[in-house]
Amino acid sequence: MSTTDAEHREGRKKVVVVGGGFGGVQVAKALGHADVDVTVVDRTNHHLFQPLLYQVATGILSPGLIAPALRRVLKKQRNTRTLLADVTSIDLESRVVHSLAPNGHPIDLPFDYLVVAGGATHAYFGHPEWAEFAPGMKTIEDARHLRSKILGAYELAEVSTDDKEREAYLTFVVVGAGPTGVEITGQLAELARYVLPNEYRSIDTRSARIILLDAAPSVLPPFAPKLQRYTQRRLEKMGVEIRLNTAATGMDHDSITVKGPKGEDTIVAKTKVWAAGVQASPLAATLAKATGTETDRAGRLAVDPDCSLPGAEGVYAIGDMVTTVDRLPGVAQVAMQQGKYVGKLIAARARGDETTPAPFKYFDKGSMATIGARQAVADVKGVQITGWIGYLLWCYVHVMFLIGWGNRLGTLYNWVRSLRYARNRGHRLISVEGAAREVEDKPAA
Repeated sequence: MSTTDAEHREGRKKVVVVGGGFGGVQVAKALGHADVDVTVVDRTNHHLFQPLLYQVATGILSPGLIAPALRRVLKKQRNTRTLLADVTSIDLESRVVHSLAPNGHPIDLPFDYLVVAGGATHAYFGHPEWAEFAPGMKTIEDARHLRSKILGAYELAEVSTDDKEREAYLTFVVVGAGPTGVEITGQLAELARYVLPNEYRSIDTRSARIILLDAAPSVLPPFAPKLQRYTQRRLEKMGVEIRLNTAATGMDHDSITVKGPKGEDTIVAKTKVWAAGVQASPLAATLAKATGTETDRAGRLAVDPDCSLPGAEGVYAIGDMVTTVDRLPGVAQVAMQQGKYVGKLIAARARGDETTPAPFKYFDKGSMATIGARQAVADVKGVQITGWIGYLLWCYVHVMFLIGWGNRLGTLYNWVRSLRYARNRGHRLISVEGAAREVEDKPAA
């Protein structure tokens, strides 16, 4: 039976899943054999493995390796279809999700059960205008943008004849010293110190100034103190300048102003990267307004212990856009486990099982982050691991979470290539238009 036929089978409950990320995909997979019709709607056609986006931004991996087509991910599930559309509103009273196709054609999706896994976007702490000057990484487009910005800075430094301008191009500031900030900073240092030095003639890329700053008193705030100290030492050994207890207070195209223990300082830098905070998807505000549900400072919805929305029967929210009583971290594992839990719960409801479910319980499998090539830190069940062993563990965990053996083997090949052959970066394609647009932040000619 085709998915089109299955969609129109009478008597089957309709499940709409908004979002094809970690949580949304797990919901769909958990419903693969249930007697329901599932529609997964997303504004992109791919399932993105966000933890490796920084490797796309720094030329290690191609986008396709970490972003398989959503249709391919779910192709074996005959009761599931995927739609490329942008959700515009959710009518909980009529139980319809309203969305727009790429050509602007309206698509209405009636549902018996709804799961919203909209994820999160960047949070600039009350300064949305900073997004123009310090891009973050949440999408493939963000990673491509950042890659052009980083590599374009070196290209423009190569042709600059003004020392101050060249220094501005060769200064990179990363705001936020959490796992994402540490990982992108490590790769920026790798590029400058090991990958690019022999490729330019007018500049010494090793003179690039790489600054990591955070308002917190340590790097990797969620990690154990031992791992924090190890990470800071490794980054400093790689030439990274670390500024803690230091917050961004302003920025423009050419600089960033920060305030730290020694007062206010303006750093002249063409390239700024934002890794400091996240804000829940706008869909969280939509649901909050419709149900009267509370949200926190980051706009995340407060959900019941079974991930359902208070006062909205059959409606669930999971992942980075929700907050729970036990304040779970905004990581992929939480979204995946919530997705699997909710999928099984809906399957039971569709079978007529109205038993009150056990509350969702998160199983923490540990935290880890890389610090450039060959170095990582990991905390697994209280065991703290650093160095090469941590890096191998990090590689294993991340490659196994990729979807498809082709993507796993391709990723492993690129990692080995970048380690073995002078830390080769095989995915560094930019253009004149791209470099001008991303570095100077103006339309290409």
